[in-house]
Amino acid sequence: MQRDYLPYPTRFLLMQRHLLTLLTLFLGTPTISAGEKPNVLLIMADDLGYSDLGCYGAEIETPQLDAIAENGLRFTQFYNTARCWPTRASLLTGFYAQQIRRDKLPHIPSGGGNRGIRQNWAVLLPRLLQPIGYRSYHSGKWHIDGLPLENGFDRSYLLQDQSRFFNPQIHYLDDEKLPPVAPDSNYYGTIAVADHAIKVLREHNDKHSDHPFFHYIGFAAPHFPLQALPEDIAFYEGIYDSGWEAIRQQRWERMQAMGIVDTAAVTEPSAPERKLGPPYHFDDAYEILGPGEVAAPILWDELTDEQKEFQATKMAIHAAMIHRMDLEIGRIFDQVKAMGKWDNTIVMFLSDNGASAEIMVRADGHDPEAPLGSAPTYLCLGPGWSTACNTPFRRHKTWTHEGGTSTPLIVSWPDGIKARGETRGNPGHVIDVVPTLLELTGAAPHPDAPPSPGKSLAPVFKEDGTVEHDQLWWFHDNHRAIRVGDWKAVASKDEPWELYDLSVDRGESSDLAQTHPEKLQQLVKAWETSTEEFTELAKEGLSKQELEQAKGKSDRSDAMKKAQEEAKRRSQ
Repeated sequence: MQRDYLPYPTRFLLMQRHLLTLLTLFLGTPTISAGEKPNVLLIMADDLGYSDLGCYGAEIETPQLDAIAENGLRFTQFYNTARCWPTRASLLTGFYAQQIRRDKLPHIPSGGGNRGIRQNWAVLLPRLLQPIGYRSYHSGKWHIDGLPLENGFDRSYLLQDQSRFFNPQIHYLDDEKLPPVAPDSNYYGTIAVADHAIKVLREHNDKHSDHPFFHYIGFAAPHFPLQALPEDIAFYEGIYDSGWEAIRQQRWERMQAMGIVDTAAVTEPSAPERKLGPPYHFDDAYEILGPGEVAAPILWDELTDEQKEFQATKMAIHAAMIHRMDLEIGRIFDQVKAMGKWDNTIVMFLSDNGASAEIMVRADGHDPEAPLGSAPTYLCLGPGWSTACNTPFRRHKTWTHEGGTSTPLIVSWPDGIKARGETRGNPGHVIDVVPTLLELTGAAPHPDAPPSPGKSLAPVFKEDGTVEHDQLWWFHDNHRAIRVGDWKAVASKDEPWELYDLSVDRGESSDLAQTHPEKLQQLVKAWETSTEEFTELAKEGLSKQELEQAKGKSDRSDAMKKAQEEAKRRSQ
């Protein structure tokens, strides 16, 4: 039965918000002087695994991010949505992507690209910061409906072409399309993103230094295709010859020594799922890539010498992309320091999903004669190395198990966070970023928006364990999950629900569905109730015609649906 109104709890909380807004207008808005308002650098990597940074256990050198971790906080139970576009929608609005039509719900016009258009109240963070004097900037990947300037950013470089690091064909400056970059132009996407960030920060310092800034930087690294500068690849040559099991074990040992994992919750890395390959299977990719590619995380010792060399080189390129991103982040940090703004700048760094097991060939194809990692090649990380990069967790990007949804989160703010080099085990989610920044900047939510499901993590900056969520919820590619306290129910597409006690099994290795059926039923009911409420909210403002047209429509092409089904068949 359809309803044309919001569920009662949402309506009640929305009325509370309107009353608070009226009281604020009547009594006066609390003022924070420009000098007191913090600047914000919000930096997102793309397809970075949980253990892919030096300060989270990797052998990859990331000294810039390691330094802010040493002088700030590392969160150990922070989550994303398992995929790029829903994470970015949640990151900049404070809502689950399905609530604002930015990931698929059945019978709702929703999904990535421009298939799902946000409600008028689902504004991005810059719109909320404008009334209190902030200037907002964007550099890099976008993957949100609309364009940056029309969504409140003052300056933007949008790198839309995600298939060419050396010569992108589609990119925008301040919402205006730029000419394609020609091959051999000495262009590299990660450097270009940092160059733009530095340019607008300098402009801010010259023309708007009396205003605080919010700068959202979306690097495309280390998303496929694996393409990196030759000198960066050479730096990691030979490092991965020992194979993915050895690298995973080394990372696990470093993570334990660093205190990144709760050893009561994770006693050992999750067992590799040897038959589980990419989430989508494309036969032609293996024909194009040749005999060095493998479709599953089989034992390293079972690979041929050719496969070992090919796979080790792929991981070296992945590492090189992360290494270069860190170097470019360092240049951005240096610019903020040169402006004298560092101590009052909040830096938040995280990833949009776990490392990817995908294998495909797109765009200009793959030239097997070209040096691996160069512009004419098209490589993906694949499930063997993805398993290592997501150490110690299970599964990969797109899945709602811990490996697909867990991200590093580093937070630094010298003036505002007194803790140095500490970890925080308080669970959090990308829906928490906007509520956190609203509290710290003194900005207000949109008056017409329902309450955000996110929580401000500002109290956690001072003391761990001070913020509780009623639940955390996931739904992507028909994979489902919900976490309530330390209990998590999770189900892959067309598979039964599993149940885990994350306080002793964050590796999701011991399914308790049979021994705790009542607990599982409770969590599944909570997931279904939230899904129904989110669907009602997503329907708001849509015409009957729009809803009717959305029935039976998919946010996936027939080719992608077929590829997902084939991948599932091969994993059984």
